[in-house]
Amino acid sequence: MARPPVSLKARALRYLSMREHSRVELARKLSRYAQEDDDIEALLDTLQLANFQSQDRFAESLVHRRAHRFGNSRIVMELKSHGLDAAAIDAAKAKLAEDEIGRACEVWRKKFSRPPQDAAERAKQMRFLQQRGFSHSAIQAAMRAADEDTDRF
Repeated sequence: MARPPVSLKARALRYLSMREHSRVELARKLSRYAQEDDDIEALLDTLQLANFQSQDRFAESLVHRRAHRFGNSRIVMELKSHGLDAAAIDAAKAKLAEDEIGRACEVWRKKFSRPPQDAAERAKQMRFLQQRGFSHSAIQAAMRAADEDTDRF
């Protein structure tokens, strides 16, 4: 016996029960299953009014998931790609700015664990942190911390 088709609302709630989704991301996922008479925007409005989908919660969730691996600029770029409003992005920036140097040092320690031996290795380590989206000042602070750790090695 065939199962009845799953409604868009049920699909949306299933996606949201797994993790937070942005409105843009949820619309993209649901559009694959929409029929001609389905109104995805109205469904998303309903979910937002019922507080099942929240852009603020999504921003907090994304920052929490990405902060231990990436720098501020990369996380902010990802937030923008999800279509978040400027207020949510500014709030995330403020939260991220508090501990970017500490996160840069931690990412550096996980990847390299020992200070650079020469200029080429130092440049490689700095490029790694830059690709992760850390600011120049955070990279410099992480490299200074690595140089201070030279005594330990």
